Amino acid sequence: MHGILVLATLYSVLPLIWLVTSSTKSVGDFSATSAFEFADFHLFTNLSDLFAREDGVFWYWIRNSLLYAGLGAVLGALICTACGYAIAKLDFPGRKLLLSVTLTGVLVPPTALALPLYLLASHLHLVNTFWAVFLPMLTNPFGVYLARTFADAAVPDEVLEAARLDGAGELRIFFTIALPMMMPGFVTILLFQFVAIWNNFFLPLVMLTDPQLFPMALGIYQWSTRALQFPDYNPLVITGSLLAVVPLIVAFVVLQRQWRSGISAGSVK
Repeated sequence: MHGILVLATLYSVLPLIWLVTSSTKSVGDFSATSAFEFADFHLFTNLSDLFAREDGVFWYWIRNSLLYAGLGAVLGALICTACGYAIAKLDFPGRKLLLSVTLTGVLVPPTALALPLYLLASHLHLVNTFWAVFLPMLTNPFGVYLARTFADAAVPDEVLEAARLDGAGELRIFFTIALPMMMPGFVTILLFQFVAIWNNFFLPLVMLTDPQLFPMALGIYQWSTRALQFPDYNPLVITGSLLAVVPLIVAFVVLQRQWRSGISAGSVK
């Protein structure tokens, strides 16, 4: 078992180590050094070229990714948490049907929705705009299902009934009582949303044509296609890929305590 875990760890970590070592190389160093060997330290030169290439378009990609993933993860997690809480704790007609439809949505791959979303965005004149990528990522059926599970486990019905008897409205109950109780679940959904949006590639590829609206994943991919003809793009692609990993690591490190407790709470109903 420990051997399998070591192999799984190496499988996950070695690509990151390769990014770190390769980001220090110039174009000529790729053919002169091995994969995991450090070359002359060109990292700062590569960073300077990365941020200066094409009039600093990489700055736009960083800004867009932070907006898409950061703002989208917070709003999306809040929407999913509210929906899951409503399905779990509010009595309204069609609740079971709504849960069944939500679970069905988990089974639909995101790539299958790209064309319908494009046609809808085209009808609304949102293609090649910020909203064409931002709005579809605010909902996540799996996040709603997780929130429903957390609400069942973490929010006692007696507390909600006591709040209603004291005259509190449903919105106030959710934001002041239920949401703090569901905070580990909220953070878990937020992390899932952040990673999914940050790594989202196909939807921006379909929706966007303006390079200044690209997220980092799509912009780096565009540069990687040019690297076959222009080798000087190779250090930029690798250095940009390394920078694209950093926010994910920071998010997990900062929120790991809440995330771990959320996973534990969500595993037991």
